[in-house]
Amino acid sequence: MATPSNDLNADTLPADAPYLEATTRWLERAVIGLNLCPFARAPLVQGKLRLRVSQARDTDALLDDLCGELQSLNALRPDECETGLLIHPFVLDDFLDYNDFLDVADAAVQTLGLEGEWQVASFHPRYQFADSAPDAIENYSNRSPWPTLHLLRESSIERALEVMSDTDAIYRRNIETLQRLGTAGWQALWAKNQG
Repeated sequence: MATPSNDLNADTLPADAPYLEATTRWLERAVIGLNLCPFARAPLVQGKLRLRVSQARDTDALLDDLCGELQSLNALRPDECETGLLIHPFVLDDFLDYNDFLDVADAAVQTLGLEGEWQVASFHPRYQFADSAPDAIENYSNRSPWPTLHLLRESSIERALEVMSDTDAIYRRNIETLQRLGTAGWQALWAKNQG
């Protein structure tokens, strides 16, 4: 599948296509397909998901891109854009470095005066929950094709919490889903011929 076609993503660059397509495939097959996040489908289907690829090669440039994207997202109304993904394939390939950068990302939200408006969630190809083994299947719930910062509107989170008061149930259900699927099942999701 191609990048979601809507006005939010109309100005993406042709060079971004492989990163956007892999991320969209991951959203469709894993995040939505396995129902890892019950709130992800609506923004994608409604055209309220903004996808951007950062060309940053170092954390300073990524921070600049993050700040710019937060400001761009904040300028959009919630009925125009619900959430954004800032994909950064050229920087923070190491998960520990990426994890350290999340503190910088949170500080950027605060510095921009967007605390309470936006928050940053994390996805990475080598995502690893604390106290889990690197190859533990539960890590796959947050494993994206490329390092990605998920920029979420606080109001969206609040609406989601009204619908589902026990958010820990999502994590527990994800572990059960991924354990049933197993590593082989996860890898089968990415088979070339799958539509």
